[in-house]
Amino acid sequence: MKLVILDSHSAVFRRFLDVMLKRRGSGGAAIDAAVAKIIAAVRRRGDRALIEFGARFDHVKLAPAGLRVRPAEMEAARRALAPAERRALELAARRIREFHRRTLSASFTYRDATGMRLGQMVRPLERVGIYVPGGQGAYPSTVLMNAIPARVAGVREIVMVSPPSPAGDSAAVLAAAAIAGVDEFYRVGGAQAVAALAYGTRTIRAVDKIVGPGNAWVQTAKRMVYGAVDIDKMAGPSEVLVIADGGARPQWVAADLIAQAEHGSGDEAAVLLTPSRATAERVAAAIENALAGLPRAAAVRRVFRRRGALVVVDNLEQAFALSNRIAPEHLELDLKDAPRWLGRVRAAGAVFVGELSPAPLGDYLAGPNHVLPTGGAARFASPLGAYDFLARTSIIEASARAIGKLGPAVARLARMEGFEGHARAVELRLGAGPRRARRKK
Repeated sequence: MKLVILDSHSAVFRRFLDVMLKRRGSGGAAIDAAVAKIIAAVRRRGDRALIEFGARFDHVKLAPAGLRVRPAEMEAARRALAPAERRALELAARRIREFHRRTLSASFTYRDATGMRLGQMVRPLERVGIYVPGGQGAYPSTVLMNAIPARVAGVREIVMVSPPSPAGDSAAVLAAAAIAGVDEFYRVGGAQAVAALAYGTRTIRAVDKIVGPGNAWVQTAKRMVYGAVDIDKMAGPSEVLVIADGGARPQWVAADLIAQAEHGSGDEAAVLLTPSRATAERVAAAIENALAGLPRAAAVRRVFRRRGALVVVDNLEQAFALSNRIAPEHLELDLKDAPRWLGRVRAAGAVFVGELSPAPLGDYLAGPNHVLPTGGAARFASPLGAYDFLARTSIIEASARAIGKLGPAVARLARMEGFEGHARAVELRLGAGPRRARRKK
């Protein structure tokens, strides 16, 4: 595969940009219809449907009792893990925990000029479901990134689902669940797992919110159950966009593009924007050299054929303008004096500032979450955080003085909208004393 270098003013690049901007959306009508049937089956037949779908899609036949992973199995996996691997998971857990503590918001109250007490109660959700992709892969980092923020927020019950594998449970995933404090873990994946979390079965009780990445079927199911439960976001294939200048090291840039392209779906995106044609040419050669010995080279080549590009731009200002339109999941700034360019970023899931900050650092243990908005959603969405596991309730406590000052305006506004009952409910309180009148017995 010979990588083509595109000019930002060429028709080929305009077509590529159009593909990138249109990557947003659902999995299509066929997936929607199939997922709707799966959800209906789980709601109707519960555990039996979960077992049947597990056998059909994951090629694992489980008895009802085998759906749940026992807590002792998670703890045994943690103890049995190689010490170096366990220490790496524990280091990541500590760093993720420390960062997400800083994302919490607190309850507050205050009194305004009328004497009215206003505020907000912030409380953790009771029961949350986290989805961890599995089957052909094992992602202990995703366990940590989803469960730890929920635990930091104070969620009482964390329920994890992950597809079973014919090869058996992943020891690393079980160990990560123990380290992260997962309360319940079920061997269920796909749209059926989302349906079980949303509506409940005999074995799996329903949750209040579902978070975590997954394939198009999982994301479609999350969209369809929203309303019965909350969801975090629609997470799609991994993306990286690197803005590099003429001083960037081509081998490093190549490695960073490859890192996000190797996930395996073929729908990932890997883009370089640079004002230096020489840099683009050197990165193209470095990618070819790096792929020669890469285990997942075939997957990376698929990505570069579909959503990979090395683009020569006029200048860095144009690079940032294009990046903000694309709104990538991961944005790397491989630039001289990179921090001074940070203010140009308007849309990105996470920004990696400087050549020593590759995206994989954030994927595993820098601290900020690796569950990030994809498909251009960084224009309006945020990374997963402890704040996603908090609910907020407004507090309004009026006084006689506040009613006297504000009541007439409330009544006027209500009548402007045609709601006489609203107006009267406020006017009845005008001139009332501060305490309820005592009824005579």
